[in-house]
Amino acid sequence: MFIGRDAELKKLNEMYGSDKFECAIIYGRRRVGKTTLIREFIKDKKAVYFVAREADGMLNLNGFSSDVYYVTAKELAKNAFFSDWERAFDYIYQISKDSRIVLAIDEYPFLAGGYRPISSILQAHIDAQFKDSKLFLILCGSSMSFMEHQVLGYKSPLYGRRTAQFKIMPFSFFDALPFFEQFSKEDKAVLYGIMGGIPEYMSKINKMKSLSENAIDLFFTASGPLFEEPSNLLKQELREPATYNGIIEAIAGGASRLNEISTKCGIESNKCAKYLKSLMSLGIVKKELPITDTSSKKSIYLLDDMMFRFWYRFVFPNMSGIVSGLGDALFDSEIIDELPAYMGLIFEEICKQYLFREAKKNALPFLPGKVGRWWGNDPRKKRQEEIDILAYRKDSALLCECKWTNTPVDIDVLYALGNKEGLFHYNQTWLWIFSKSGFTDRIIAEANRRDNVRLVRYEDMI
Repeated sequence: MFIGRDAELKKLNEMYGSDKFECAIIYGRRRVGKTTLIREFIKDKKAVYFVAREADGMLNLNGFSSDVYYVTAKELAKNAFFSDWERAFDYIYQISKDSRIVLAIDEYPFLAGGYRPISSILQAHIDAQFKDSKLFLILCGSSMSFMEHQVLGYKSPLYGRRTAQFKIMPFSFFDALPFFEQFSKEDKAVLYGIMGGIPEYMSKINKMKSLSENAIDLFFTASGPLFEEPSNLLKQELREPATYNGIIEAIAGGASRLNEISTKCGIESNKCAKYLKSLMSLGIVKKELPITDTSSKKSIYLLDDMMFRFWYRFVFPNMSGIVSGLGDALFDSEIIDELPAYMGLIFEEICKQYLFREAKKNALPFLPGKVGRWWGNDPRKKRQEEIDILAYRKDSALLCECKWTNTPVDIDVLYALGNKEGLFHYNQTWLWIFSKSGFTDRIIAEANRRDNVRLVRYEDMI
């Protein structure tokens, strides 16, 4: 079953309807659903779908020949091969001059890595032939840095040839809900916090089993499909997986500033910064600043990929026990009680996504310019303060507190959030509080007395 990606699919079909040359660049981290999107798009169209391998140019050329002939001249598919890529693209031009055909090259970075001139050859054919054809060309890749610099970058031979680009991101919580249909409202959020909105991972959920049973089957069993997933991804994407593993472990353990991470890993700061940049390009780590600041001195590093965050916090420290067959006991005795604390940042992310959805419906007090976390010094009390979500534009601001607790939120949370209004100089401020378990009568009564307060229950969000 194809779930989500409605906007991307709609745009691709609109481009297809132009009946002129189109070149779509599709990229994103592994397992995010790029191939599924392409296959859904081409399923009712005349299309050649070729997956490049980590191999030399000739081996890929032979595979490309077979795939092209299978669609266009099936009798030649087993025995005919193009002698070089120029002749292969000449053939593509001939069959696309007068009729629409899609050519999708998946894992394009593998093709370019095995045969470096391919981008220049492709660029020459686009300029000389394809631009006057009805070819719909798709170049797809999982190497984010390669696709952004070697395909989309201004130094690339292909720069300026694309007619659309799609950076495929993990699903938001709300888009991912169809994967969690059989689960309770609370378990939906926890499953999202474990899988991180990656379709490949969410598709492995067994709807006939409980959340705990799924977590144990997928992560806490030595044969589980996600037991070694982060390690495997690092090995696929990076040359020094052990070093990157240490950096991720340091961040998962609480190190957030560059000097803390480099010290914990025993790596010089400048080298550590380069490693972190690579992890950010893969969507595993993110660099964050207080939403109102631009000074890099306040920047911190967090794990952006939720599955990595879950794995390094709960699976990695327990790998020996899991291999020994104790995964289910470990999950039941030590991990399940830690999930509410783990869900704190996850719930903040869900609430932020909710604000964007409300903004699209024009249901916020104002249209936010920036939305994110804030932290800094309170000069009045001479202490550090944090705001889970701050959304602002010009002289208007929305301050949000997000509580994933098993007890209803009481009035003290509203008073504490209200005190933080004085940290800023906005003319208009609103206070929103999100709660998993609802609110006490006292805070509800107080909120009803104020025009700028809104209480949002998690169950109403979904």
